[in-house]
Amino acid sequence: MPTFFLRSILAGALVTVAFAIPALADDPAMIGDSSVGKILVDHQRMTLYTFDKDADGKSACNGECAAAWPPLVAESGAMATGDYTMVTRDDGKMQWAYKGKPLYLWIKDTKPGDVTGDKFKDVWHIVQP
Repeated sequence: MPTFFLRSILAGALVTVAFAIPALADDPAMIGDSSVGKILVDHQRMTLYTFDKDADGKSACNGECAAAWPPLVAESGAMATGDYTMVTRDDGKMQWAYKGKPLYLWIKDTKPGDVTGDKFKDVWHIVQP
């Protein structure tokens, strides 16, 4: 194989790795704005919530609950960083947690900035940094 092709392949691999490393280092959430002030949001800018019934770093929201309150799932290979850790769900998937509390989305929030799940049944709460 000519040297030119080998250099092109190597350069392409290096570019791929350079872009992949920062993606792995990103926090699973970021700070966003809402009608209630600064909140944590996912990378699509959707509001994140915690559930009062979660205890000891374990999610109590499974089955139908998780259909309405989708967990913020950690992708394979994700690593905990700072205030963000992971908990193992009943289905074996990893879920992001903030300061030990598992993070969820709310199916009825339809656009960034929606906070319709806040104080739902007095057990769901917006996460504020």
